Amino acid sequence: MGDLSDFIADVTGESVARVEENFGAGYVRLVVDEAERRQARHDIRCVEDVVVELLRNARDAGATQIYLATTKQDDERHLTMIDDGSGVPLSMQERIFEARVTSKLDSIHEDRWGVHGRGMALFSIRQNARIARVRASGERMGTSIEVITGPELPERADQSTWPTLSTTEDDETTVARGPHNIPRTCCEFAFEERHSVTVFLGSPAEIVATIRSRMASAMDDVSLLFLDSIDSLPLLERLYAAVDAKELVEVASSLGLELSERTAHRILSGAIRPVRSVMARLTHGTDKGQTSSPVDLSKDHRGLKLDEGDSKAFSRCMERAFSFISDRYYVALEDEPTVRCGKDKITVTFRIAKEDEG
Repeated sequence: MGDLSDFIADVTGESVARVEENFGAGYVRLVVDEAERRQARHDIRCVEDVVVELLRNARDAGATQIYLATTKQDDERHLTMIDDGSGVPLSMQERIFEARVTSKLDSIHEDRWGVHGRGMALFSIRQNARIARVRASGERMGTSIEVITGPELPERADQSTWPTLSTTEDDETTVARGPHNIPRTCCEFAFEERHSVTVFLGSPAEIVATIRSRMASAMDDVSLLFLDSIDSLPLLERLYAAVDAKELVEVASSLGLELSERTAHRILSGAIRPVRSVMARLTHGTDKGQTSSPVDLSKDHRGLKLDEGDSKAFSRCMERAFSFISDRYYVALEDEPTVRCGKDKITVTFRIAKEDEG
């Protein structure tokens, strides 16, 4: 069998022979490439594993802001993660997906998910995804990485339920309840790294709106008047520097965020609002270190009264959820959703105005 494998390998020039040494009795030593591929299959078992590895990678690159845009189109999950970290030089933007390639020669990070810094995370992602690539980056520019997976890499069926915070018997706050989906993965990471990293999760349109909103307070508009090329700016600043819908579509697309020109107009007009950070959403906007006890609606409803802050936060959640309808049926909200508590129900009212289809 060994001679046949050697012959095939010689003829095809491929690493068909996965065995470096055959010891007999069914025991072999795998070649390095085959061992790495098998390890990659073990490291990435679901889409949520991809998300946490991308988050850890951005954190280790020194990012303080991480934005994850995600959509599901037919049988494909699209993920685009943009950060403000140290960036990747052009010469390394393909090589970082090779096994054992790392920028952490003298450092290694061990966290709740294990050891990070072996140079295997991006390799493992590419081995399990249909597409994994750097969309844009540069030294001190930040990085945008796009990943597209198919049904061969499973994900949790429920991707809409968000987790909640709970307190253990030892008075420790943890992320609990809810499926281990993409929102929970982001929440667990954001909670673990809450002192150094801020994470945002949303649709491509929501992420673009959020980045533009945050950059508005950080950038000097006067400096943009003397800008030679928008590509000279860090990735996040490029989205803010776009002057009209057409340019916004082009810049967003270059970062892996696909928008229609109509959606770009809605972002520029403020019709699509920024999302809150994952931590702000997880804690319902309470002060640092404080959590809100969830209301059990299966119990006594008669005395249910929502706190004003919780009611407004819930209204904002409903407003974001409404984008599912508005993007498909050309309708927009006239005002923010109103939330009313009744004897045995909570009613949310959306007042809409039909938009022109032209």
